[in-house]
Amino acid sequence: METFGKNIRIYLKDGTVTGIKFGEVVNHTIQAVSFPRSRASEIGNYAEARKPGVYFLLGIDEDTNEPMVYIGEAENVFDRLQNHIANKDFWNEVIFFVGKDENLTKSHVKYLESRLINIAFSTKRYKVGNSNQPQQSSLPMADRDAMEEFLTFMRLLLGVFGHKLMEDVTPQSKKQLMESLASPSVITKPQQVNDGYLELSLSVSGLKASAIQTDEGIVVLKGSEAAKEPTNGLQAGYAALRDRLIKNGVLVLIGSKYIFQSDHLFDAASPAAAVIVGYNINGRHNWRDINGKSLKEIEKEKLLSAV
Repeated sequence: METFGKNIRIYLKDGTVTGIKFGEVVNHTIQAVSFPRSRASEIGNYAEARKPGVYFLLGIDEDTNEPMVYIGEAENVFDRLQNHIANKDFWNEVIFFVGKDENLTKSHVKYLESRLINIAFSTKRYKVGNSNQPQQSSLPMADRDAMEEFLTFMRLLLGVFGHKLMEDVTPQSKKQLMESLASPSVITKPQQVNDGYLELSLSVSGLKASAIQTDEGIVVLKGSEAAKEPTNGLQAGYAALRDRLIKNGVLVLIGSKYIFQSDHLFDAASPAAAVIVGYNINGRHNWRDINGKSLKEIEKEKLLSAV
């Protein structure tokens, strides 16, 4: 299916990127508002905050130091947020979504809340502060389709506001490929997919891992192996990242190796490689494509062809 560009309009109420921000998809009825916790008392002055909507409380989990989100819905967003100021401490930012017209009802926002919580649990980018996954409200078919379209615009605006919590870290085509394998925990040779993402493998020190290079970095795939013990020379930041992945259950010790229990996104190639092998290593030289070319070589070839 062909995809089209989207025109996003952002209005900075204070003329700064840290203050109150309004966002919309041009020619659509969705309205997003983002603001820091310290400005929550001002939001009641805006008509948007008095409408039915869904909201995201965003912050950091104190126990794991992971990004954390709580997702909710309300007939009056401002009134509900006042309750969260008194009862929830972790969050420092709010993003809420309403309709610019009057067509978004309580049933609609309850449907959106349920779908959003399910998606957030599925993508695993943020720790989800909701203890329960609410049941979807029953909507007529036309309304349900309209809310699914609303969700696609929410994803866009959340990303523009700096939060990709609704986005899968793994391209959908690769998910389908892994699901089609008889044993998805077994690493296979990199395969070609049609979405333009580069598939990579790492084979060092008796360890095997597979990954995909995306626009965000390197996604190491479920089933990839990692060393049982890191060396003393492993850079402190990489060691802390490795320990965090073990604590969070992304890496689980099975026999003499750690195994990735889910796909995990790394910002760059070297951290991904270092966490796997347990010592400092240049990922751009060691992650290779199906033809054995390193990331460094592939990058050089692309630059030369562009010139």
